[in-house]
Amino acid sequence: VQLQASGGGLVQAGGSLRLSCVASGRTFGSYAVGWFRQAPGKEREFLAAISGSGGTTSYADSVKGRFTISRDDVKNTVYLQMNSLKPEDTAVYYCASDRSRYYSTSRSPSEYDYWGQGTQVTVSS
Repeated sequence: VQLQASGGGLVQAGGSLRLSCVASGRTFGSYAVGWFRQAPGKEREFLAAISGSGGTTSYADSVKGRFTISRDDVKNTVYLQMNSLKPEDTAVYYCASDRSRYYSTSRSPSEYDYWGQGTQVTVSS
């Protein structure tokens, strides 16, 4: 499975962006998918995940209420809608898939098998 993350860019504080993660090579309709980010000099941070079934989602406290993860398995795409963006949201954002989880999600990067290349999100104050 190859993952392609897109949708990043430059936005003012308080603005919104929608990231997309498109899978190719095979469908990832049964895989859990997570979004992570990494700022310079910091560790990769879990943001949100959705189970393979789509019935379970989880969010980091730092983005709960502002970010929403969703999936469209017909389009083989997982989205991260990001609202009320803050300068501290500036980072490279990555999507990843976890083959082992259909009904649950994981917050640990080590549980994910495939990673996209990342898309830069910059929030100006």
